[in-house]
Amino acid sequence: MLNTYFRVIVGTMVLLSVVLTVYVSPNWMWFTVFIGVNLIQSAFTKWCLLETILVKLGVKKEAKGCAVNP
Repeated sequence: MLNTYFRVIVGTMVLLSVVLTVYVSPNWMWFTVFIGVNLIQSAFTKWCLLETILVKLGVKKEAKGCAVNP
C-alpha cells in the first residue's frame, strides 16, 4: 500500500508543478527539480521523507516495492 500512495503523491506533485510552471510562473520548475533530487538521493541513502511521513500516518509497508526499505 505504501508503494501505491508514494507513486500517486509523487506523480501528482510532478504534474502539479508542471501545470503551475505553465500557467503561473516558470519558477515552479524548481519544485519539479526538488522532487527529482529527492528521488535520486533516496535511491542512494535508502531514506525518503515522504515514506517516513506515510508510515507515521499509518500506511502499511508491503513486502516488496520501490518505496520500501529492505
